[in-house]
Amino acid sequence: MAATLPLLAGALALGIPSAQAADPVPSGRAALAGTQPVWATGSADQGATAGSTKVNARVYLAGRDAKGLDAYAAAVSDPQSASYGKYLSAAQAQQRFGATQEQIDAVTKWLKSSGLTITGSNQHYIAVSGDAAAAQKAFATQLHNYRKSGRTYHAPSKNASAPNALQGAVLTVTGLDNAPHQSTHQDTLPGPGAGFRNAGPFSTYYGSNIAKTLPDAYGTKIPYAVHGYTGQQLRAAYGAGKYTGKGVTVAITDAYASPTMASDAAKYAKRNGDKPYKTGQYTEVLPADYNSTEACGASGWYGEESLDVEAVHAVAPDANIVYVGGASCNDPDLLDALNKVVDRHLADIVSNSWGDIEANETPDAAAAYDQTFKLGAIEGIGFYFSSGDDGDQAAASGKKQVDTPANSAWVTAVGGTSLAVGKHDKYQFETGWGTEKASLSADGKSWVNFPGAFTSGAGGGTSSTVKQPFYQRGVVPDSLAKANGATRMRTVPDIAAVADPNTGFLVGQTQTWPDKSVSYDEYRIGGTSLAAPVTAGIQALAQQAKRSPIGFANPSIYERFDSKLYHDVTDHPLGASRDLAVARVDFANSVDASGGLLTSVRTLGKDSSLAATRGYDDVTGVGSPAPGYVASYANPFRR
Repeated sequence: MAATLPLLAGALALGIPSAQAADPVPSGRAALAGTQPVWATGSADQGATAGSTKVNARVYLAGRDAKGLDAYAAAVSDPQSASYGKYLSAAQAQQRFGATQEQIDAVTKWLKSSGLTITGSNQHYIAVSGDAAAAQKAFATQLHNYRKSGRTYHAPSKNASAPNALQGAVLTVTGLDNAPHQSTHQDTLPGPGAGFRNAGPFSTYYGSNIAKTLPDAYGTKIPYAVHGYTGQQLRAAYGAGKYTGKGVTVAITDAYASPTMASDAAKYAKRNGDKPYKTGQYTEVLPADYNSTEACGASGWYGEESLDVEAVHAVAPDANIVYVGGASCNDPDLLDALNKVVDRHLADIVSNSWGDIEANETPDAAAAYDQTFKLGAIEGIGFYFSSGDDGDQAAASGKKQVDTPANSAWVTAVGGTSLAVGKHDKYQFETGWGTEKASLSADGKSWVNFPGAFTSGAGGGTSSTVKQPFYQRGVVPDSLAKANGATRMRTVPDIAAVADPNTGFLVGQTQTWPDKSVSYDEYRIGGTSLAAPVTAGIQALAQQAKRSPIGFANPSIYERFDSKLYHDVTDHPLGASRDLAVARVDFANSVDASGGLLTSVRTLGKDSSLAATRGYDDVTGVGSPAPGYVASYANPFRR
């Protein structure tokens, strides 16, 4: 399932409450919109923060030409633009749009004069630390303590500001609020996480093994869940053809780094018929040390990394893969990982299987992320983010909302499907990924409370903060784009691929077992954190066909909307009255039969309040790639 990260405070002036936007700005200063969190309200105010409280912050730099960056990123990504594909090198991007030394020096001087200590800097930001009194002096705002979700955090009582003389140099400041937690430094990573195995019986392909002894579901016998699709099945389903990703590099960003990743990936490829890795085909770029390993559950990220690497290689076996690890699961460290990809142009395609709910995103963090995505776009780099695993998020968070950074207008949000690949690797159908679960009764004759409760599904819906981007105009219906009001807003996802864990991918990983032994094993896994690397792999094939970088892909993806190049995924592909389900058997203790077995029925295509319908929808976007999609990039697209 897609990894969930705690977004540390991180300024995009979209969706800022009017009361905050109207706060008076001290004379001679320019507001940094969105730096007061939406949860820092009068009713939650617990009083002033002690002046001695430690504050760690980052001042992000706006660069030479922020408006020009927006315009060039859009033009270079739009197939209808004369500037399409005219990418800049990393050095050219920095020279044209990066911060000048004069800007860096001026911002540094201002921060030091306020009593803050410079703890680090690069072309993107200047990191500072100091007490609350110094931070309040620098940013002309008071820090107060506020109650949030039963805990107390400090945050600005109004938007921060910078001197007018620096208005063009400062993009935003992050870290003035300390929700959800402060990082703690640790040098080492934990060993492999607790083991997991699937029980079976299984289907080797969809429908190959019918659960004849189990009760009917929707008036018929149902198949057992697949053992886990492999690269050959996914390549066939999504029309890989002759393309292998040769000459293309895919980057994967996650927090931390599995110490057994390289050996696990090699073993998985050998066992499952994938091409062996060539020398240097898989590389890693890792931080000098790590932090927040306990708070972020570091070992829990190892399975995510294994899934991402093995899925990309399975779909695009000749593509190079560079794994770029973050020092933690917090925004600053994940941003650092993304910026390494951009600053060194490590890859043209970046797969990211992590995110959080939009309510936890702060506009200042959004601005910092978007700047990175736009710099990537002008270099021909595309970012792909999983859309989330909790459907409309209402059950998980109490509010219908989308995930972030998938909500950014500058990334490709990848939704999820339930995929049926039949005999001889033949594509049968897909539904939107949304699961309802009912358990087998004690006497084995019925399903308890069938079809059961919603458990998980592809994230999607309408953003509350990001306006509709140009590429969605005329494609996304107003019933979705205006779901939150009169203004058309960004709707996710953009595209989709297999995600349902019940029709998932077989992954291999070294794990720790109950007897304390450590060994490699394989299991089925899903989530939009599967859909993202599968889509990244497909895009690597498409880039090989194009013979040049695709870059930020959304304009090209939407250009192909409503064509035979996509499977137009719906929740009822076999007829409006025919619901679909699979049977699944799990070990009660997750590793073996000693604790008993748990048998359940999993209904497909029931994604909370979201629905996969004809045309664009907020579960699968424009659909999933069909045969012909990859090859369509070989020439300029014509209907």
